Amino acid sequence: MSTVYTFVASPGHIYPDHPERPGRLDVLRSKLDSFEAEPLDANPASRDQISLVHHPRLVSTLEHVCREEAPGIIDYAPTYVTQTSFDDALLAAGGVLACSRAVINGEARNAFAIVRPPGHHAEPDRAMGFCIFNNVAIAARDALANGLERVQIIDYDAHHGNGTQAAFLNDERVAFLSAHQWGIYPGTGWITDAPGARKRIVNAPLPAYAGDKVYEQVADRIFKPFVESFKPQMIFVSVGFDAHWSDPITMLGLSTQGYLTLARKVVALAEEYCGGKIVFVLEGGYDPVNVANGADGIFEALTNSRSGNEANDPNPRAEPDCESRIEEIRKWHGFE
Repeated sequence: MSTVYTFVASPGHIYPDHPERPGRLDVLRSKLDSFEAEPLDANPASRDQISLVHHPRLVSTLEHVCREEAPGIIDYAPTYVTQTSFDDALLAAGGVLACSRAVINGEARNAFAIVRPPGHHAEPDRAMGFCIFNNVAIAARDALANGLERVQIIDYDAHHGNGTQAAFLNDERVAFLSAHQWGIYPGTGWITDAPGARKRIVNAPLPAYAGDKVYEQVADRIFKPFVESFKPQMIFVSVGFDAHWSDPITMLGLSTQGYLTLARKVVALAEEYCGGKIVFVLEGGYDPVNVANGADGIFEALTNSRSGNEANDPNPRAEPDCESRIEEIRKWHGFE
């Protein structure tokens, strides 16, 4: 079985001077043919599929706003819409569904959904944080509707995946982990945010400049026991390349090599615990070169190959000591 991917650039979903723009994917688009992966066609998600996560009233309101009132800003983040944004968001969600279904049905070993607009901030009743619909949450619920009983989501975008957490706070079939920079948008995601769902809803808030060494410790000492304790049948990864040290809107410290190491570790967890069933889903990342280099590493991890990418961009800043923070997270969740 091969690795597959979908590519949904949504050129009509664009707003002047906004960082979440089609150009994020320009460098990556030029490299797609070099990856050892097969493209999949994406079809728009149905309203029934969107409603697996989102309130039907939100769906109808967003459709009206996009078709009748756009372009404009719909929240303070700012999240924008254009006349094509509703259809673009349906297609982005459909791109993740296509990847997920291919893996579930045994048509692909693993997958990467390269889609925009992103989704992990979108809550069941609210579009926010550059996100219209929560692509990964919709795919996770669809996986459950198609026979799976336990699905896990790991999110290492620089921002807390508040929307995904909200979608599954009371759904014991889904476990969610977010490793993110503490103190930035959306201001949620502290260690104790979900006291009624310890081990299943896990937040790893990290200080500014946390980089390769810290993330490797987080993967080994938090990701691993998180997956081990839940024993998922499939893993989704919300990956944002805005944790790179040179991203223009965040202050974390991952390098291209750090992203590759992280992808390899997560793929290895999927191999060990769920037969390799894993789907990466693009979230943020606002430097096109970082997005392309990071995606290169994901394809390298998924296909167990060498891409030839020689990017050498170590974090020039000193990393903080996060030992006490990691231990605090482990203790709260009883990870031993």
